[in-house]
Amino acid sequence: MHVALRNLSGDPIKVDGKDVMPEVNKVLAQIEKFTNEVLSGKRTGVTGKKIKNIVAIGIGGSYLGPEYLATAMGSYAKEGMNLRFVANVDATDFAEKTADLNPEETMVVIISKTFTTAETMQNAKTARQWLLDGLNNHADAIKKHMIAVSTAEELVRDFGIDTANMFGFWDWVGGRYSATSAVGAVPLSLYVGFENFRKVLEGAHWMDDHFRTAPLEQNIPVLSALIDIWNINFLGHQTRALLPYAQGLAKLPAHTQQVEMESNGKQVLINGQDVDFETGEVVFGEPGTNGQHSFYQLIHQGTQVIPADFIGFVRPQYELGADTAETVSHHRELMTNFLAQPDALAFGSSNSVRAKNFPGNRPSSSMLLNELTPFTAGLLLAWTEHRAAVKGFVWGINSFDQFGVELGKVLGKDHRGRMLQFNTDGTINTKGLNASTATLLTSILKGQLPG
Repeated sequence: MHVALRNLSGDPIKVDGKDVMPEVNKVLAQIEKFTNEVLSGKRTGVTGKKIKNIVAIGIGGSYLGPEYLATAMGSYAKEGMNLRFVANVDATDFAEKTADLNPEETMVVIISKTFTTAETMQNAKTARQWLLDGLNNHADAIKKHMIAVSTAEELVRDFGIDTANMFGFWDWVGGRYSATSAVGAVPLSLYVGFENFRKVLEGAHWMDDHFRTAPLEQNIPVLSALIDIWNINFLGHQTRALLPYAQGLAKLPAHTQQVEMESNGKQVLINGQDVDFETGEVVFGEPGTNGQHSFYQLIHQGTQVIPADFIGFVRPQYELGADTAETVSHHRELMTNFLAQPDALAFGSSNSVRAKNFPGNRPSSSMLLNELTPFTAGLLLAWTEHRAAVKGFVWGINSFDQFGVELGKVLGKDHRGRMLQFNTDGTINTKGLNASTATLLTSILKGQLPG
């Protein structure tokens, strides 16, 4: 149902019999008004300084999709605006992302559907103290410098954030499918302006409509998914490389990892039966040409076959260098590689000797778009989502749950309790733990390795 987030057709979309579009449009209007006030300087920090730094705190789907879009739209950033994402609960992430920021000019966005996600709330508490320390405990420090994207109004209020500065979304929005909700809309609109974020919605809506209406033999997400199924289930290739020839798509592989691997990493069918075929795939990637000097050797000549997806653009985001009789521009140089690599994978070299065998016959696909814009960034986002969902539909698995993730959270909560017990009375409770984990826990709490 996440397609409702970018439904620009005016048609109703119903969840449990209720048209959700009025609520979706209401939140978008709230975001547009708020972010325009910040960018115009109408809404300032407590000392009257204009907000120019946005720190978005979230993890998983509250981070990967928005960061992909932010990187793709870096050339569209509003003058003077800076957006940073803090996801890892490792203190290094927060410390280094905020080291050169002035709290007077910084707004922190806490992104958590339930407002209970352990890593996010740990970082949120640290950010709250960072603001209070930097703003001399000003009475309005949190009200003017912290906002929330959440469904948990009471917990947001208890945290100290003004609920007038809370932007909602809904239970029918899954985390990894939430980049076009307030999860992405708030930090991105503060960074590139709401008008550019709306173009992301337009691009995603274009792909949604294409996916819904195009014949299967012309349907881009369907064809992409069927190629994946052919490679996985018929040829036995369970790893895919995503290779965008655009630095702006540097974060697309990481976002795609979550969409694909969290959606389709399943071994049970929707009817409860165990699967007896392969589902899911390992996705990795790096922008070209960086990856060519890293892992392409294995893709070309390794013993395992890794299908590859290439994405390129006719026009660059930045024009550098000149095309002359003797030289080519940066972008044309990039595109020489975009053209060469799929051919090398497919056909190899007829001049190969055994010691340097270059057999070819390695599958790949290429997608060429006009240019990387907010519209095409949104289009690629929706393509990724629908591609994963089609595979789930064909395999008969649920691409919209993630129980494997939940187990780790439960076990982590148990270890947190043991650490709190140590903080309280100094005892280390290893009851019920295997010997290896007990040794590791003891070392962590004592602050030193055994011996």
